[in-house]
Amino acid sequence: METSEKTNRTHLGRKISRIRELRGMKQEALATELGISQQAISKLEQSEEIEDSTLEKVAKVLGLTTASIKNFSEEAVFNIIGNTVTNHDNGSLFNYQPNFNPLDKLIEAL
Repeated sequence: METSEKTNRTHLGRKISRIRELRGMKQEALATELGISQQAISKLEQSEEIEDSTLEKVAKVLGLTTASIKNFSEEAVFNIIGNTVTNHDNGSLFNYQPNFNPLDKLIEAL
């Protein structure tokens, strides 16, 4: 029973870490924006629970709300990515249009 309770809990530090990584931000950059050390960010990302005031500051730097961090689901992110990526085997990804005037080519041929 204890293991099922642990899996249902949200690990806010891990969520912050994944969001930061998905945004291409390093711990040092987040630390600089928050005015704390990189080691403090590392410790924060290892914390299962985070104070609301700290979470608000982190959310602001990441451009999110605290609710979006609390409700973050990596599975949902990959589902969205998987559902929006399409197969372009037919070449329709590139809309090639020549950037020359056909009349110029006709004049050159004469």
